[in-house]
Amino acid sequence: MDMNMAMQIKEQTFLKEKDKLLGFIRNRVGSVEEAEDILQDVFYQFIAGYDTIESLDRVTSWLFSVARNKIIDRYRRDASRPQRAEIGMAAGMDDDAPLTLQDILPDLGNTPEDAYLRDVIWDAIMEALDELPAEQREIFVMNEIEERSFREIAEETGVSINTLLSRKRYAILALRKKLQKIYNDI
Repeated sequence: MDMNMAMQIKEQTFLKEKDKLLGFIRNRVGSVEEAEDILQDVFYQFIAGYDTIESLDRVTSWLFSVARNKIIDRYRRDASRPQRAEIGMAAGMDDDAPLTLQDILPDLGNTPEDAYLRDVIWDAIMEALDELPAEQREIFVMNEIEERSFREIAEETGVSINTLLSRKRYAILALRKKLQKIYNDI
């Protein structure tokens, strides 16, 4: 692949993914400026590591993984994070209520112990995601991590919105159940 073509692919990827990534990052950090700094770091790493990405089909997943790691690094370095739902609220929620990733994340402080606990929780979430049936994992990642709408996913996959909502609900309930031990220890 020549240099011009590679540069064009990088630019198209940036234009396509920047808004979704910025939204993903913005929901997890304290300010727009901080989110933009992280986004810039993610795309710098993308440009620098472009030749090491195994498949262009995996670029979106790769970018979101890098963004998540950059956010965790920022939490460690700056000890700042937005407020999340209380653990008690997540545990006592009505099973028919809409469920999101934020529903299962605890509200932690800014100490080194809290940063470690966030890492433990993210590791547990990733492990629990790996154990989900593929259809549930896929809808969870598309909706929560990539922040894609159910309508957009339904149009792309041909699966009804109700089916997607049901799969996501089962995924969240399974994740909540797997993470309950960690929450009990908190």
